[in-house]
Amino acid sequence: MALDAICLQAVTLELRPQLLGLRIDKVQQPARDQVILLLRGGLRLLLNAGANNPRIHLTAQLRDNPAEPPMFCMLLRKHLVGARVAALSQPGLERLLELELDVTDDFGQPGKRTLVLEAMGRHSNLILLDEDRRVIECLRRVDPEMSAERPVLPGLFYQYPPAHGKTYLSDATEDHFFDQLAAANPERQMDAFLLDCFFGVSPLMARELTFRTTGETDSRIFSLDEAGKRRFWQEIAELQAAVKENSFAPISLWRDGKPMEFSCVPIVQYGELVESRTYPSFSALMDDFYESRERQERIRQRGADLIRTASGARDRLRRKLAMQEKDYAATQDRDVLRLSGELITANLYRMERGQSKVTCENYYDENRELTIVLDPLLTPQENAAKYFKRYAKAKTAEKYLKEQMEIARRDAAYLESVLEEIAEAETEQDFNDIRSELKDAGFLRQKGREKKGLQRPAKPREFCTTAGLKVLVGRNNRQNDKLTRDADHRDVWFHTQKIHGSHVILCTGGKEPDRDSIVEAAKLAAWYSQARESGNVPVDFTQVKNVKKPAGARPGMVIYSTCETVNVTPEEEMVKRLAGK
Repeated sequence: MALDAICLQAVTLELRPQLLGLRIDKVQQPARDQVILLLRGGLRLLLNAGANNPRIHLTAQLRDNPAEPPMFCMLLRKHLVGARVAALSQPGLERLLELELDVTDDFGQPGKRTLVLEAMGRHSNLILLDEDRRVIECLRRVDPEMSAERPVLPGLFYQYPPAHGKTYLSDATEDHFFDQLAAANPERQMDAFLLDCFFGVSPLMARELTFRTTGETDSRIFSLDEAGKRRFWQEIAELQAAVKENSFAPISLWRDGKPMEFSCVPIVQYGELVESRTYPSFSALMDDFYESRERQERIRQRGADLIRTASGARDRLRRKLAMQEKDYAATQDRDVLRLSGELITANLYRMERGQSKVTCENYYDENRELTIVLDPLLTPQENAAKYFKRYAKAKTAEKYLKEQMEIARRDAAYLESVLEEIAEAETEQDFNDIRSELKDAGFLRQKGREKKGLQRPAKPREFCTTAGLKVLVGRNNRQNDKLTRDADHRDVWFHTQKIHGSHVILCTGGKEPDRDSIVEAAKLAAWYSQARESGNVPVDFTQVKNVKKPAGARPGMVIYSTCETVNVTPEEEMVKRLAGK
């Protein structure tokens, strides 16, 4: 869901005491719609003006920046670096927030700048104003042809979005509500009625108020009797009170491990179909909510071609393997071919050219009669030679097919691991590394001259156990190889048992690790594997010196001689806690 006006009020109230008086040290624009202000004290304020996820909050996520900053970023740096946050406000119950800044110009003269975030869906924008509230620049310019009512261009005075006759939820009165309800179409759904009449109500909140009134989310106005109408107003009045008293709680809703909605008040309309999570702050909520959503979106967009390549190659291998297994099964009956050749040879004196079959005694089976099919165009000797040739061919094919099936199984397993890598990819460099790995493996062809992506050295994920031991987790197969190869032979290596996942190294410094560190490292191995959503996951662990890479093996493929196994259940909270340390 998009950030609604009520949630934006809660975020504003939370951010104001944290930001006031802080200086802006740096300005970054990691994506077209995202600007990050690095504030004194190490705080990172993210302003997103994207159509699908406009928002503002403090973030702990580190994002890759382009090699050359966009023009809008350079302009913000010129005006805002060194500025001090003077005020943070939300005009009315609008979906916009103003960040007022005290600045000093090149001549040392004090001045004012205002950075406005309009979090209004596809009309979202980020606008920089001077002290006269003229537009200096904006992320998206809106000319008169796009909006004659409210153009947004450099040099124009800034205007608030029009209200279009709606009433702010916080200003609604009981009499006004009942007048609007009486004038509404009885066939109108209650949630649509709320969206038509009031500012500050999101579709989620409109459905929630409807559900709390009638027990359904799609009830219509005609279904309300007088008691129902009063109950409807009472629910609105309670939400009004929460807004006026700033009684908010950061809550997100998840379904099947994926972020679904978030709110500043409890949501009950979904019942037990969703998991409700409460956070210590709205910044923590939105950082987690959108990071999870954006990770899935990155995988869908940036990894789409990689997923298509890897899954297509894997599926082809599976079909090829199925045919090879069928052919291999046929070679297991080759003794019948040898027997037929021997029996034909033993009965040449009884045979003539032109026969289509011969029936003779099988001296390997108590002289029981056996009928052998012949080629009438061949002599008996040629028929016997044909059966012996087919037998020899089947014998050779068995060895060849066995080798090819092993290669196909190995490559299919390798591609499964690559698909797991793509699912775990977090940065642009991760995708570049996977793409390069697939090219080296021969599964991806280079088409023309490709632009070089970010070439920063990719580092493994790093964690610290409760006991203070460092844990390293590989991001891709080639990094898994390097991680295991470079580790101290006394360190402990972890991997999910017969499940694709990352190599995990527990750095022990030559000492015996404690049991809690072993369990925590095993949980990290389970989390960064295909068993992330499972419970009681078996994880093998052994010293690095016991892990070997076979000659010619694909990246990430190893064998190990001795190991112990621990069963663990992956825990997201533990992963975040160990990463934070």
